[in-house]
Amino acid sequence: MSSPLLARPGAVPAEAPDADVAAHYGEPVQEGRAMERASAWTDRSDRAVVRVVGPDRLTLLHSLTSQAMEGMAPGTASEALLMDANGRIRHHMAVLEDGAAVWLHTEPGQGAELAGFLDRMRFMMRVEVEDLTDARAVLTLTGPDRRRALEAAADAVGDAPVRRAGDETDLLVERGALAAVASALTDAGARPAGLWAYEAARIAAHRPRQGLDTDERAIPHEAGWVGGAVHLDKGCYPGQETVARVHNLGRPPRRLVMLHLDGTAERLPARGAAVELDGRSVGFVGTSARHHELGPVALGLVKRNVPVDAEFTVDGVAAAQEVVVPPDTGANANIGLRRTPR
Repeated sequence: MSSPLLARPGAVPAEAPDADVAAHYGEPVQEGRAMERASAWTDRSDRAVVRVVGPDRLTLLHSLTSQAMEGMAPGTASEALLMDANGRIRHHMAVLEDGAAVWLHTEPGQGAELAGFLDRMRFMMRVEVEDLTDARAVLTLTGPDRRRALEAAADAVGDAPVRRAGDETDLLVERGALAAVASALTDAGARPAGLWAYEAARIAAHRPRQGLDTDERAIPHEAGWVGGAVHLDKGCYPGQETVARVHNLGRPPRRLVMLHLDGTAERLPARGAAVELDGRSVGFVGTSARHHELGPVALGLVKRNVPVDAEFTVDGVAAAQEVVVPPDTGANANIGLRRTPR
């Protein structure tokens, strides 16, 4: 579903899986600076949106996801994972409990699958699940002045759910009102910023995207999601055994790194290209972008035992690593061996 904001002056479409929204609006460097220094909005209306309502909604999600949701207060924003029984990540979700419903937004094209799974698992619980991707759109505000811009555009935003998490504010607006809300935010001083600038900031903040910076084998420890999207002090849920085993006794086989790419290269590496060390593959590269200050950067998954000072070649581009997930992640249990006295 192509975004109406692609009709704005200077808008250039992004690449798949984000081809329905803008990569930039003509000035990607200035867009990145606005995100960091003032305020900017980014069209993320290609994201899938799912709503869960009913008195048992938090109980259902608490039992299925990696996040502790029982008793979650209205207005709480978090993130969560859905995993299979072996701890492999199937969905990464941004979460908002607004007091009447839980709103989830996830990667493009995953709404029907996510909603279908949750609906099948509700059994006798008083819960209703809807895929609202066709009805709701995600518009993300960033920058230190974003609160002022949001207040100035309050009439246009109306009663749309607002998710405030860290340095971002997600507006889950009615899809038909997307253009009007974006215009109101622009009039309030927030600059349009495309996916190029947004993705560059996300990479610099070490935040992976499921399915782009991870693969079908990825587990939470590898991507650095333990503690943020994974609550370590909650009860049973699919994948918990893997999470607990790695956290207490083992190490993840791979680790997330940020790659500082050679700035003289005229291109960014292809997603999925091998990360090579001395001519052998030690991982793969995920998303990459040109940051307005850091230059070209990317995220990658590499083997855990690769030296932290190793330099790589990625799709023909030289790259230095910045450690995101340390190689000694996991194995936190202090188990002493005791001999039985004779």
